[in-house]
Amino acid sequence: MQSASPADPVKSLLGDYPGHGAHDELYERGQVRAHWQQLLTEFAALGAELLTQRSDEAQNLLHENGVTFNPYEDDPGQQRSWRLDCLPWVISTAEWEALEKGLQQRSRLLAHLLDDLYGERHVIAEGLLPPELVYTHPGFLFSAADSPPMVERPLLISHGCDVVRDHEGQWLVLGDLTQSPSGVGYALENRITLSRALPGLYRDAPLKRLAGFLQAQHRCLAALAPAHREQANIVLLTPGPGSPGYFEHAWLANYMNVPLVEGDDLVVREGQVCVRTLGGLNQVDVILRQINDPWCDPLELRPDSLLGVPGLLQAARDGEVRIVNALGAGVLEHPALAAFLPVLCERLLGEALMLPCRETLWCGDNDALQRIRQAPEEWILRDITQPGKAFRVDQMGLEAARHLRMDLNARPHLFSAQRPIKTAVTPGFNPRTGQLERQQASLRLFSLLEPNDIPKPVAEQHFRIMPGGLAWVGEPGSAMMKSAVVKDIWVLAPVPQPHISMLRHAGGPILVTRDGKDLPCRVAESLFWLGRYGERLDVRARLLRESLTKLLQEDPHSEGATLLPDLMTALDVAPDADELEEMLKELPEHPRFSKAHTLARDRLLNLLADQGPQGMPGIFASFVRNSRSVRDHLGDDLWRSVSNIRQRCNAMSRARGVVAGQRLLEAVVLDLAAFFGLCNETMPHHYGWRFLDIGRFIERILGTLELLKLALLTARQPGIPLWEVVLATTDNFTVYRRRFRSQLHPSAILDLLLFDETNPRSVGYMLRRIQRQVARLPGQSQSSYRNLENRLIIEATSTLHLMDIETLADLENSDSAREALTGLLDRIIAPMSALSDAISHSHFSHVEAPRQLVTMQVSPGLDDGKTPARSERR
Repeated sequence: MQSASPADPVKSLLGDYPGHGAHDELYERGQVRAHWQQLLTEFAALGAELLTQRSDEAQNLLHENGVTFNPYEDDPGQQRSWRLDCLPWVISTAEWEALEKGLQQRSRLLAHLLDDLYGERHVIAEGLLPPELVYTHPGFLFSAADSPPMVERPLLISHGCDVVRDHEGQWLVLGDLTQSPSGVGYALENRITLSRALPGLYRDAPLKRLAGFLQAQHRCLAALAPAHREQANIVLLTPGPGSPGYFEHAWLANYMNVPLVEGDDLVVREGQVCVRTLGGLNQVDVILRQINDPWCDPLELRPDSLLGVPGLLQAARDGEVRIVNALGAGVLEHPALAAFLPVLCERLLGEALMLPCRETLWCGDNDALQRIRQAPEEWILRDITQPGKAFRVDQMGLEAARHLRMDLNARPHLFSAQRPIKTAVTPGFNPRTGQLERQQASLRLFSLLEPNDIPKPVAEQHFRIMPGGLAWVGEPGSAMMKSAVVKDIWVLAPVPQPHISMLRHAGGPILVTRDGKDLPCRVAESLFWLGRYGERLDVRARLLRESLTKLLQEDPHSEGATLLPDLMTALDVAPDADELEEMLKELPEHPRFSKAHTLARDRLLNLLADQGPQGMPGIFASFVRNSRSVRDHLGDDLWRSVSNIRQRCNAMSRARGVVAGQRLLEAVVLDLAAFFGLCNETMPHHYGWRFLDIGRFIERILGTLELLKLALLTARQPGIPLWEVVLATTDNFTVYRRRFRSQLHPSAILDLLLFDETNPRSVGYMLRRIQRQVARLPGQSQSSYRNLENRLIIEATSTLHLMDIETLADLENSDSAREALTGLLDRIIAPMSALSDAISHSHFSHVEAPRQLVTMQVSPGLDDGKTPARSERR
């Protein structure tokens, strides 16, 4: 790495960057552009070494916050996260004013077009848009177009626009996002990360802030709600933790103070959309959706969708809920619309189009089709039935190119063609070299309908543009999700701008709620299983750590008595007798280790990499899956602890040797202790925390009882070494030695781990804690008759309390004592196992009698046997 020269740090930072040819964002006629000079000087003054450190700090912050594009984050081998370039894309004040006007005009144009396509459809009647271009696009929803005239037409509330600078310096539009524009949350996360990694640079820079845009978006959503509702119920609808953009969904929901819901959380009742919560059904006024049109309603759109809400489209048609953006807005993402926008802008707005699109042809036009046939290698082809996929004939095999030509000739109206773009270059910081490098990048910018313009006619509506956005490095048209490097966009202001907070001063008294009954049932269930899997991970990490310790302590040459078979049984990896015999036969002789020792070592170490339900990565996958489901309910410090656990578990599969495995397991135990400690310290002790606590202690009780059964009843090698493992696994070694003076005896172990209600690790203590938590759950009847959960807890508690301890005094010599202990443990395990199902049935299950959501009626005048009837609410 080259360090900055004290005499000329800017020149040292630039290195070999200056060049000639295409338009350069940084250079003009061999000189640094005026709006870059101050930033570049301050940036270079930090020096290459410090800049590299700050770049690494930005990556650490992104990692701690769990920023990722990966849809399978629980799979360590599939994790993907971006690298944030600490050098932003800078846009001058004057340049932004022109770009802003062009974006505002484009949003107004699309809003007019959407209103017309789902209304009178003048642009089709006048021949400005071919009907087959519109009606064949999957984004045009006939069910929304056939709404009765009294229903409001779909509104375009937010709009994402991908732009690029070509090699001559002109802005070109690559495409529009009108269903669920993604990237706002990522843009704000980038800005916050840079402000922490480069605080001085960010603080002094005269750039426009982004938070005001989010404030306006929240006001816009609230303005969509019915006027008679004092507190609008706004929710953000996400596909769930498996979505590539789930981080952004959770981030935005948390930042905007709105609940994050999935399709299963919502239900349509009497034409109204409601959230299933612990306190019952709560009506929803506005849905900010992050799901594309076809998946939103399995009743009327895609019947195979598991993400949407049956009856949602009908509720929207009836005006019972407002959706942002409205269902049907996806037609505006048709790639071939770019070929018609200049004419449409003149017709609908009476203005010339300010921001041109890349050269685009619609293949349904004969002249355009002939141009493409003459030189197909000069065009990028897109099929509207495969959104997001591009075809380059010059990069395809002969057979694939032949099939593409056949498909194009058979149905040309479904294809569009776009001319490749030669782009400008922008500077980026390379932390490996400590210098700037030339990059190609695309920008995504966002617009929002002014909140006060919502009730106005579409001709009187205006849009505001977020003063910044998200940039990603790659060829123009490449998917943002596939980029390895992203950049923040800084729009310069004449003077430094004040900080804006999303927290606003209330105009009067606000309604204070503390009971947590508005918690969605799915969130409560995820918290319950988060507690169970977290405790399961903890118990297994402790037991595996002790097993590896015994593996190191025992004689590797010994074929005789050993604790390892019992420990493998406790970990559910012990082979049966026949399987063991076959395995030992197949193992080769080793000069240093016996076959039994080698087998035990392989089985134990395999748990560090096993993705199945018994392996540490497999259990962690379930833990992180549930933690992601409640991402908006976990604070930043909690999520950092999850990231630490992820780092440890991901490293396990690469661990080499028993000692390395021990160290990782010890770290996991400490990180889990930090996680649950933060849960107790930072989460409000309402219903969500109670379900987390109940799940955690159910799992701990079951784990403790199974461990006691093995150590005291079924072990092949019972005795002090195994009892020590029990005490170490339950973290009671120190307590036992202080209380019983290091004299091990089964009765003392039972007293400490079963009956002592002052010991947080004892079954008696945990039963009392679960009983208190269950008694405070919602829906607890005041009747004298107890529900199933309480009866199960009473059954387990009374079994423990009624046990005659004297009958357990001589476990080592008395069969009756062993039978009594077996019966005691089994009679506690049974109700505890049933308690999980009982809680799920009472609070998480939504089994309801089938109800007809809509009735199918033939619209007047359409009874021709060909036109599909409109769905109407009963």
